[in-house]
Amino acid sequence: MLRRIYDWCVASADKPYALWVLGAVSFAESSFFPVPPDIMLLPMSLARPKRAWLFATLCTITSVAGGMLGYAIGAVLYDSVGHWLISLYGLGDKVEAFRAGYAEWGALIILLKGLTPIPYKLVTITSGFAGYNIWLFVLCSIIARGGRFFAVAVLLNRYGDTIRAEIEKRLGLWVAVLALVLVLGFVVAFRMI
Repeated sequence: MLRRIYDWCVASADKPYALWVLGAVSFAESSFFPVPPDIMLLPMSLARPKRAWLFATLCTITSVAGGMLGYAIGAVLYDSVGHWLISLYGLGDKVEAFRAGYAEWGALIILLKGLTPIPYKLVTITSGFAGYNIWLFVLCSIIARGGRFFAVAVLLNRYGDTIRAEIEKRLGLWVAVLALVLVLGFVVAFRMI
């Protein structure tokens, strides 16, 4: 099954719908969807290393746009949708501590959490709930998400063939490592918030 998903993402890199799907996943991940766009970004960039810049740009733009939706959920709909999403991840009791941290460390929180595997939707919803300055939020999101996605683009553009050969040789291991990183992201989010 892993091989089929990987092969589909690699084969889809040149299809007209690939950018739409990648953009939709990146947008949704920043506001409500649990799966990060890296699941598609990595294989697509491996398949077409020269297009990694385009893929990173698209992920950055759609992630920030999705982050603005997450911000709006936190600012306008926190009592209904926002609280439900935060509770879905088991973090409902930690939002107040996270909100208090914004008073002193808002930009740093957005920058650090936007670069890590910590679920970004937690940052976007809480930023809106905390009433963090929207324009500073957008600026920090562009820096953090762009930094994350363009780091992938640089690596895969430069070393794509070598990385692709290694991943294809040990696909199960690398998927397990990625899953472990995602789980650790959630664990860190639980502990930091």
